[in-house]
Amino acid sequence: MFIRITEGVSVAPQISPDAVADAAAQGFRTIVNNRPDGESHDQPPGAEIAAACAAAGLAYVAIPIDHTGFSLEQVTAMAEALQDGPVLAYCRSGTRSCNLWALAAASHGEAPDAIIAAAQAGGYNVAGLLPLFRQLAASR
Repeated sequence: MFIRITEGVSVAPQISPDAVADAAAQGFRTIVNNRPDGESHDQPPGAEIAAACAAAGLAYVAIPIDHTGFSLEQVTAMAEALQDGPVLAYCRSGTRSCNLWALAAASHGEAPDAIIAAAQAGGYNVAGLLPLFRQLAASR
């Protein structure tokens, strides 16, 4: 269910409050929610995941990504959340979470080839973000 991208970050499709205890048992310290509340009728509200995180002793960060795409503020927020790892980030399928991790990694100077390879090993293709990786690296 949790897909390891790097030693410090994994992604997942939508998790349940019950999965939070599993995440804590696997050593995660922070859970990042990349889904806006109400995106789907069958998703648990972020508040339920946040409460489960509090009960399990995990940090909870909400960085919702909707159809408008990624903002620099969201990339920065993800980069900050990654400092309190290991991190489990989730969304509907894990793709937005992986993409946001990739952008955050690029904003901190990670090599684009390494980012692309790590994502690919987890089953995600972030190669289309290469121009953004370069733009973020140039703005450092």
